[in-house]
Amino acid sequence: MFLHMRFPEGKTKAVTFSYDDGVSQDVKLAVVAHEHGIKCTFNINSALVPEEKGSGRMTYGEIKEYILKNGHEVAVHGERHLAPGTSRTLVGLRDALNCRVSLEQNLGIIIRGMAYPNSGVTRFTGGSDYETVRRYLEDIGIAYSRSLAGDNDSFILPEDWYRWIPTAHHNNENALAWAKEFAALDVNSLYLDSRYPRLFYLWGHSYEFDRDRNWDRLDGLCEILGGRNDVWYATNIEIYDYVKAFRSLIFSAEGDIVYNPSLFELFFETDKGVYQLHPGETARL
Repeated sequence: MFLHMRFPEGKTKAVTFSYDDGVSQDVKLAVVAHEHGIKCTFNINSALVPEEKGSGRMTYGEIKEYILKNGHEVAVHGERHLAPGTSRTLVGLRDALNCRVSLEQNLGIIIRGMAYPNSGVTRFTGGSDYETVRRYLEDIGIAYSRSLAGDNDSFILPEDWYRWIPTAHHNNENALAWAKEFAALDVNSLYLDSRYPRLFYLWGHSYEFDRDRNWDRLDGLCEILGGRNDVWYATNIEIYDYVKAFRSLIFSAEGDIVYNPSLFELFFETDKGVYQLHPGETARL
């Protein structure tokens, strides 16, 4: 029997965006994404949030008005944008923790996500190493962190949430083609073992649209990816929480009975069909 996770409502595909630095152009990006039903995670440097408008970065008032009210996520991007791979452990830990504490206090929410600042964990100097960074992020309550590697169109979910690799930067020359490939993909038409869920994860910096004079690129990507009935639109933390809940399912030895210990309504597919499992429910397959 094959078994594949399905996103809410039994959907096979999901889309999420992730944009860095909390710059003023994020306001426009948040509005455009929201108009297409797309959710974005905005990664903020707490020490760089200004008290008043006009500095080139969003104020806390703008973050509340345009980011949180539209269902987007705020995540950690380091108090001072320091790469943990090139920082001493205490410095990297403090940069992440201070950022989380400050954002939570000023926004009145719980923050559990992160995108690595600068070179992140792509290189290490001064005695730092990945396992140390991963461990202290876990210790301070960070559930995941976006990293960087070669963009690709595999559309896979992460196995290591502290090395969450996005699909593409918006300026990747293949981004539009991959978005069209993702939109056209019918997961249910594939061979059984290949019917695993797919995720399109776009990232970047919204100031790049001004710099490169290509806001039409964002419009194009949103038109391809947004407003689709077969796609779940979620923030990074929503995807993390759902996948973790699915992976907590408890099966009998024969695999014919399943128990959902989570607080999430979960969906999955087997060769017998698509199942919907309520929180606390036990079902026979």
